[in-house]
Amino acid sequence: MAAETVTTTERLRRARFAVAAVFCVHGAVTGSFATRIPWIQEHANVSAGQLGLALAFPALGASLAMPLAGSVSHRFGARTALRGLLALWTLSLILPSLAPNVWGLCGALFVYGATAGMSDVAMNALGVETENRLGRSIMSSLHGMWSVGALIGSAAGTVAAHLGGDARLHHLVAALVLTVLGLVFCQGVLDVRSTPEEEAPPRFSLPPKSALVIGAIGFCGVFAEGASLDWSAVYLRDELGTSAGLAAASTTAFALTMAVARLVGDRVVDRFGAVRTVRVGGAVATLGGLLVVLAPHAAVALAGFGLIGLGVAVVVPLAFAAAGRSGPNPSQAIAGVATITYTSGLIAPSAIGGIADATSLVFSFGLVTLLAFGLVVGAGVLRSADTKVPAAPSADGVPARSGGPAA
Repeated sequence: MAAETVTTTERLRRARFAVAAVFCVHGAVTGSFATRIPWIQEHANVSAGQLGLALAFPALGASLAMPLAGSVSHRFGARTALRGLLALWTLSLILPSLAPNVWGLCGALFVYGATAGMSDVAMNALGVETENRLGRSIMSSLHGMWSVGALIGSAAGTVAAHLGGDARLHHLVAALVLTVLGLVFCQGVLDVRSTPEEEAPPRFSLPPKSALVIGAIGFCGVFAEGASLDWSAVYLRDELGTSAGLAAASTTAFALTMAVARLVGDRVVDRFGAVRTVRVGGAVATLGGLLVVLAPHAAVALAGFGLIGLGVAVVVPLAFAAAGRSGPNPSQAIAGVATITYTSGLIAPSAIGGIADATSLVFSFGLVTLLAFGLVVGAGVLRSADTKVPAAPSADGVPARSGGPAA
């Protein structure tokens, strides 16, 4: 019996590392794309407003495709579904840099967003299931690994941009490498399968009111994250006249602070609580936004983007935790919060572009600063994330946290 328990525990530990590596691969695609947005904008010959329009298409693609992820996992099993969806996502990186004009870019980003959304749902579901079976929080560190991946992808993109490399070749190589890595890592995740008599999950359900309130905080944090990730390089280039290499470094600075904060986030929250952590983080992000808006030169703006990343890093994991403990139906609440926060991250880039076209990028990041301050004001709605939920034994004898959703 003891040997069987050790074997099961070791299997779950390996599954945790595997799903963490999947998060890393997913983030690397985003980082690779974000650093080359200025190149893609110039190659497709689109204005800031047209770029904002194109960046709305990932949100459209994701909103239409995300409900399908549950059905795919139900039919093929979580591991097989994740393997296929992640491969589609990594390969979609090739498409945006090939776009010859704004409409080609819109089509490419529609596919990019659809595959991003479905693979994101699949890997987060497996992350939650792994957390449940381990009986301790791992979601902050998993999102930290996503940020590590974004950092790696953006660092490679910074080097490519500094050397004046063609984004088409850069993204082709990156996509092939990440696809192979993703297929390898997916082999180690939990293979969660539905029973034959289990009905397929519904494709749409309204989130409870508690999810809407918590989701509003997630919206503020993820909007600031998405805006900074996709527009920081353009901001430094257009507003402060920096080189392509230094502009791309702003994305790297943002991803770096996000990664560090998320990797240590579980310990910080355990010590200070979710409400205090988000409130202080909101203050830090607000300061960062002010530095970006008032920056007289690139160094100040770089520091500002770094502080925004530091301040909003743990908002999403804590929003999920609060949703899971906010009512009698945690699965529905978490799904509602996930939809709100994910949509926020996808619409933020297009919203920033639209505002910039009508006013300026400086004004756009004034809005980001205001939303960051919203974290300070509204952090109290995450109080349920501080409630400790006792572990309940799972079918395989390994404690699983009660209150989380099934994969």
